[in-house]
Amino acid sequence: MEFDAFAAGIEPGGLRNTKEIRILICYLLVSVDSPFRKEDIIDILQENGLANYFEITTALSDLIDKGSILIKNGLCTPGESARMIAKQLDGTIPTAVRQRTLTAALQLLTRIKREEENAVEITHTNNGIQVTCHISGGDMELMSLSLYVPDLQQANLVKQNFQQDPDIIYRAMLAAVTKDQKMMAETLTEMGMKKQPKQ
Repeated sequence: MEFDAFAAGIEPGGLRNTKEIRILICYLLVSVDSPFRKEDIIDILQENGLANYFEITTALSDLIDKGSILIKNGLCTPGESARMIAKQLDGTIPTAVRQRTLTAALQLLTRIKREEENAVEITHTNNGIQVTCHISGGDMELMSLSLYVPDLQQANLVKQNFQQDPDIIYRAMLAAVTKDQKMMAETLTEMGMKKQPKQ
């Protein structure tokens, strides 16, 4: 297929054809069946080297202008033409690209859900910055933890690390307050394994 899109920032196997980029956006929205912000769609495709930023934004705007993608409450959902495009033409997109796109989209949705369920509040005080982490158990709060850090950079680091794996923090705290040495050892081992670099 002829390349007619900018290639800057695209990894091997990424898309360099404008038509393919439009198809991939439709495929993403239809396959995941969840609304996304425009920024999320751009991030999914660009951060994974699937298409050039400029080409993604152009393709997305074109699909919105033509009514293929509908905007409701700031979120993108597929219109009927987007569903037809995804159904009829998804075979145009290489399987590896489709898989990378879906994996990235599902990871983003998982992160958003985890952050919504396990909120972090950052409050500026006279003594520094208070970070309050909440661990949810569905309809109830399982644990709330507040700590002070000296600056916003550390506050954001605490927030990021907490929301990456709130379960392990909950188990570590539970093991500490119940003096469950076995649980603590297992939790510390798990934390150590997650910190090891990939081989």
